[in-house]
Formats: sequence, structure tokens, C-alpha cells
Amino acid sequence: MGAIMQRQPAKVIDLSEMRERYKAQHHIVRLAPELDGLQMVYQVASDPDAAYAMPILGWAMKSNGDVVGVVPWLDSLVDCETIDDPEHGVFLGYRDPETDDVFDVAPSHKQMELEHSAAYFDYEPTNEKTLLQSLPDTQGTHALCVDESDGPWQLKQVYGWQLYNDGSIEALLVDDEAVQHTPILMGDDCLYPGKSRHEMIYFFQRTIANRIKEQDPDTMNALAIMVHTGT
Repeated sequence: MGAIMQRQPAKVIDLSEMRERYKAQHHIVRLAPELDGLQMVYQVASDPDAAYAMPILGWAMKSNGDVVGVVPWLDSLVDCETIDDPEHGVFLGYRDPETDDVFDVAPSHKQMELEHSAAYFDYEPTNEKTLLQSLPDTQGTHALCVDESDGPWQLKQVYGWQLYNDGSIEALLVDDEAVQHTPILMGDDCLYPGKSRHEMIYFFQRTIANRIKEQDPDTMNALAIMVHTGT
């Protein structure tokens, strides 16, 4: 006769704790700028036969060692490889515009750069939110800032990005009334993290920002719809 099996009590799985652990294993710990014009390639459902390219702002190392491209996308600086929304864009790969090569992983030279810099700047863990790194914006990114759903929009240039120890990244905007010196540089007191003052922020490349400044009718109508939907 076989041994009697003892019924084990059911193990309760805390889904919120699992999500936090997953997030902790995949948050960004180090950034490096992209200075050679490499691009992200993506596709949208409204035009399935075409592929679009946008310049990569930089490269990010996650806490699990993965290296990915990052771009300003909708309301945050995001990992290119997580872009998976047919309406706004689905990530296809990275592209070198000089050779027209398309690849699906970060180039080895950026992986080596981030591995070495992350090892050199090996900060002590802390529960307090602390600044790890500042990265200048080299793409002419602009932020459309919305404080109230029926309030005026403000279009501001993004001067840089700040990475914190919890993996969050904030865009640095300028307080025009606090400017004491020009040109404005990283570290100036007139710069502030965008989400500390604005209810919502949407990021745009320079070409779209110029259309907004020129009050292009089609662009302004699309913005009105987007802001209304977002609020």
C-alpha cells in the first residue's frame, strides 16, 4: 500500500508583491546618450505597409543587465522594446541609417559602455528617492504641459532627463522667471522636473513642436483630441 499523501495548504500568491518584484528586477539603473544617429523603427495599425523611424535619445541598462534604447514617447521616456500599441506604435527594431541595417538588440558598444559605467558608479542602495544621473536632451524634445483640463497649454523645451534610484525618469524643463544665465545648462537652478509642477505632460519631437508653435490646424486639432482623451 502506498504512503498516504498529506494535503498541503494552498499557497496564497500576492500579485501586487510579484509585480513590485518584477518591476524591481527590470527598472533602469544607468543611461548613456546616443550620439551616432541610431533610430527606433516602429509600425502603426493605420498604415501596416509602412515602417517609421525616430531617433533614439539614449540607451538604458536595466537592473537585470538588459540594455535597451529609450525614446520620449507619449508621456514618458520609455524602453523602445516595450512599445506595443497598434494605435500609437509597435516596436520593430533598431536601425543604423548609414547602412540601413535593422537589428533587434542594442549594439555591443553601447552594452559595453553601460556595463562599465554601471560598475564604476556602483551606488549604495537606499530607500530614499535619490538622483543617480542627469542626461542632456540632444533631440530638441519638447513637452506639452497641461495643468488643468480646461486650462492653457504650455509648450516647453526639454533640456535634459534625470534618472532616480527607483528607475523613474523625469524631464527637466525651464522656469523662465528663474533664468539667471544663458545658455541654460544642466545643473542650473532654473530647471525643474516636469511632473513636479504639471498635471500632465506629452512629449513631441522637434518637427511636431514646430507645427504646434506655428498653430498648424491639423496638428492643433489632433492635440485637442489627445488632451481631452487623456484627461
